[in-house]
Amino acid sequence: MDLKIIKSDRQHRQYLAEAESLAAAGPRLGTPEGDRLELLGMLIDKYEGERYPFEEPDPIAVLRFRMEEQGLLQKDLAPLLGGRNRVSEVLAGKRPLTVAMIRALSEGLRIPAELLIGKMQAKPLEARQKRAGYRGRGR
Repeated sequence: MDLKIIKSDRQHRQYLAEAESLAAAGPRLGTPEGDRLELLGMLIDKYEGERYPFEEPDPIAVLRFRMEEQGLLQKDLAPLLGGRNRVSEVLAGKRPLTVAMIRALSEGLRIPAELLIGKMQAKPLEARQKRAGYRGRGR
């Protein structure tokens, strides 16, 4: 069968079955079977990435999960974040994590820094202007 871009769940299942079969045989890299397995993997990965996108978790949700996992209370984070009030503000979403906080949490709680950084979301220009009291020209 010629390999093509996966466009249906049926085709995806067929490619998965073939990849599992090839992988079980343990082909060597650089062989026709190894190359086919590699190509199947790339096609499957592309299809799954588009069909089932993975959203990065919210940094505060990651922090809360680790706290629950380790049985930690807010007071336990005070040394890492700079006090109980700061912990409350961070967990309530009123204060963003700083680079220093991310480093401390990453090292202290063994959370990958990438998960604590999260995606920066810029506020729309209109919202920033409104907050700053900008009225526009001629108003």
